[in-house]
Amino acid sequence: MTTSRILRATLLAGLVALTAACGNGGLFGKGTSDNANTGPAIRGEEERGGTIWDLFKNADDPNITVEVNKYLWKASLEVLNFLPIQSVDPFSGIIVTGYGTPPGGGRSYRATIYVTDPALDARSLKVSLQGAGGAAVSADTVHAVEDAILTRARQLRIRDAGL
Repeated sequence: MTTSRILRATLLAGLVALTAACGNGGLFGKGTSDNANTGPAIRGEEERGGTIWDLFKNADDPNITVEVNKYLWKASLEVLNFLPIQSVDPFSGIIVTGYGTPPGGGRSYRATIYVTDPALDARSLKVSLQGAGGAAVSADTVHAVEDAILTRARQLRIRDAGL
């Protein structure tokens, strides 16, 4: 036999072995193995029952995945832009600010905004305000801030719909 024939036969045998190993019960399949040296990654794969292709599926559990309305999110940041941001978590929908004084106002506030839903409505927005030193803020002030955020969110949505 010539060298090229031996090389071709070896390459073909290697491809056949690799293809067979990828099938059910092979290296990455869900078959059982009596080999005690099976690594934890392969055993863990068998326990979970998934494959590499599961990474490309859109199988997010709606009970775990949190979505927020982008217009409410952006409007909250714009309306309360005079407050310094302490923490922002777009995955849970929470914005926490530090104390700041609104333009034309003399009292300091801090806010916590919680966007709970992807819908653009008042039920998706929760605003909590606190005055300096932990002082309570009137319900009218909280409703005014919520209304300002909802109004700005609707304006942003209308602007995007016009594109």
